[in-house]
Amino acid sequence: MRKKWLFSLLIGLLLFPMMLCQAQAQVKIGLMAPLTGSWASEGQAMKQVVDLLAEEVNKAGGVLGQPVEIYVEDDGGDPRQASLAAQRLSTRGIAAVIGTYGSSITEASQNIYDEAKIVQVATGSTAIRLSEKGLKYFFRTSPRDDEQGLVAANTLKSMGFQKVAILHDNTTYAKGLADEAQTLLQADNVDVVFFDALTPGERDYSTILSKLRSAGPDVVLFTGYYPEAGLLMRQKKAMGWDVPFLGGDATNNPDLVSIAGKDAAVGFMFLSPPVPQDLDSPEATSFMAAYRAKYQSDPASVWAVLAGDAFKVIVAAVQDLGSTDSDKIAEYLRTGLKDFQGLTGPIAFDGKGDRVGELYRVYRVDGEGNFVMQP
Repeated sequence: MRKKWLFSLLIGLLLFPMMLCQAQAQVKIGLMAPLTGSWASEGQAMKQVVDLLAEEVNKAGGVLGQPVEIYVEDDGGDPRQASLAAQRLSTRGIAAVIGTYGSSITEASQNIYDEAKIVQVATGSTAIRLSEKGLKYFFRTSPRDDEQGLVAANTLKSMGFQKVAILHDNTTYAKGLADEAQTLLQADNVDVVFFDALTPGERDYSTILSKLRSAGPDVVLFTGYYPEAGLLMRQKKAMGWDVPFLGGDATNNPDLVSIAGKDAAVGFMFLSPPVPQDLDSPEATSFMAAYRAKYQSDPASVWAVLAGDAFKVIVAAVQDLGSTDSDKIAEYLRTGLKDFQGLTGPIAFDGKGDRVGELYRVYRVDGEGNFVMQP
């Protein structure tokens, strides 16, 4: 009996390293997204996109012959919750992390990932200062606000507006975009007649709308997020004020129309990389067909698709390098990734981790609540 026990123990000791290797034989990628909170539709779509792409990769044999495993943490669209989410992900042995949506939320996690030597590829975070810190492991598939600010100023000038009101929400993203647009407009002698912030999350914006109206603008540039934009449109219509609004890219979400109502949302304009339905590359066409087949809908916005681009560049780096070493991945993304065909077009990164290339377009909400790209 004792011999049998010793034999079983010996076999177990011999097999344990093999079992351990099998348990660890996966490529781990983190996803940090707002699965709850006011931006939950964005976060849930991000997860759906990444889950779909990971499933496709695994069906094709995985990466380096190993399955890809996605480790998800909810940041709730809140900086404090994001810090905790980043700390949890940094202990999971991930090769890199995707996310998140919202510049101030990404900023709360940046140093945590950098100190842990984990590559972070943000997806909806456009604030300029995120990539001006010299962080070795930070990248983003979304563009920067200085690019968006230039497009915003040029769009307003091309439409002939001479008196512009600028409204932001004091978040990292919104304030940065507002500052950039104000500087460019004033340099071209456009009169900025109002510059102030609202408080996100409130239900009544009649006071700030009255202040805006009193300033007498030809147009309002709103640089905050879609929940507040929807309320502004609804309450602006209720007070009988028909001034046009131009939103920044954080207003690109169908929930804006749901919150505002179609009648109030019609005519609202916003800047954004192309919405998913307007992506026409073979990669995007194939992806959209697979997404619709799996989820019976389109992605909530392009920001979720940019999470897919983050997944794809991480997988490409690991596959081409034959390694999940973070230093090698960071170096590869900065210097080895050239014109990679992502879902939203060619992808490459500069020395700061910023995406190279022009992405912005102008959209207008039509009478049916559709986002229509303008010529």
